[in-house]
Amino acid sequence: MTISVTDSGPGIADEELERIFENFYRGTDASKSRVSGSGLGLSIARGLVEAQGGKLWVESVVGSGSTFSFTLPIA
Repeated sequence: MTISVTDSGPGIADEELERIFENFYRGTDASKSRVSGSGLGLSIARGLVEAQGGKLWVESVVGSGSTFSFTLPIA
């Protein structure tokens, strides 16, 4: 099973795409924004998905938004 969520936000630069899944990473623009957070959400989500045998990834275009997708095996 694959589930995807797409937004029309600012997108994520290529050099940050894999880093956003690291513990406590908030992106280079996060310190300039008013959005709070610890930078753990995506790391925890990836860990949970992978613990179930799945995969979590992101595809993004700066200025056009991002698509986060994950797969889970079906029993």
